Amino acid sequence: MKICYFGDYDSNYSRNKIIIQGLRENGFSVEEVKINKSKSSVNFVKELFKLSKEIKQKYDVCIVGYSDNRLIVPLLKLFGVKKIYWDAFYSIFDSWVYDRELVGRFSIKYFYYWFIEFLNCQLSFRIILDTEEHIKFFVNTFIIKRKKFIKVYVGSFARKLENSKQNENNFSVFFYGKYIPLQGVEYIIKSAKIVERDDIVFRLVGKGQTYNNARKLAKDLQVRSIEFIDRVSFEELEKYTSEADVCLGIFGKTAKAKRVIPNKVYDAIAMAKPVISGNTPALNELFEDKKNILMCDIADEKDLAKKILELKNDESLREKIARGADEIYKNKLLPKIVVDDLVKEL
Repeated sequence: MKICYFGDYDSNYSRNKIIIQGLRENGFSVEEVKINKSKSSVNFVKELFKLSKEIKQKYDVCIVGYSDNRLIVPLLKLFGVKKIYWDAFYSIFDSWVYDRELVGRFSIKYFYYWFIEFLNCQLSFRIILDTEEHIKFFVNTFIIKRKKFIKVYVGSFARKLENSKQNENNFSVFFYGKYIPLQGVEYIIKSAKIVERDDIVFRLVGKGQTYNNARKLAKDLQVRSIEFIDRVSFEELEKYTSEADVCLGIFGKTAKAKRVIPNKVYDAIAMAKPVISGNTPALNELFEDKKNILMCDIADEKDLAKKILELKNDESLREKIARGADEIYKNKLLPKIVVDDLVKEL
């Protein structure tokens, strides 16, 4: 079977790389066909029309790789491509309306984002998402039958690195992210104040929507133990992760936070690092508390602080969780394994 992996997706983003590699490791012939997103709207449609002919002639299946572009699937269908597997990965409607609250409810944009994702779901042969909770959201929101969905966990390409920690006397807590509401960075900052002591250091990497509020909160609380770091390369993220004693997931109280397992959790798991993250339905699909992760109550800085101190003061628990993380990564999250459900559908 010849598969066309198509779209204006980011070739370096782990989601796309993992699906492509996983399919190839399962014996499929996968060719990447990219369309230039920088083209004008007219030229973009012309180029897509031209490429759709190639897809119909050369390939058995078309997988539309993850990107924020919601026009590719409808246009491919319009131009006669039949068997489209769409990696939605997440809902833009959900993100903009409910999580980030950047689009007003029942506004024109609200209905546009709902309709365009509803249309993509209707026109796709199969829809790929990352958790069962995400699938439930799509089923209920866009009125789609469950059998149309395929679950593919995110996985990770992060490498285990030798621990290059500079100060062995400090207990290092690490987080990276885009500072969006579901991440709940404010609870990390408040927990840092609670456990503030000379030998606990927090490193927070990234920038985004809630970054300025986070910096203001840290200043207002006079938290001295946090180092804020701008966006860095993936290789630098690996280095910071390798230096950490504990890595943090997400803690926000938004509905979307309950549906996702973020990249940062997968990356830390792949590097056999103990992780603390909010106890959510999505997280419980894959992980077990105190076996391969440590869960805390969501939106609760006191419980997060308690769990940070628990890991700091219990080296055997840290090592147990790290071993469990390594085991679940090798057994369930390697590229060849993570695409199992997709392979069965092809």
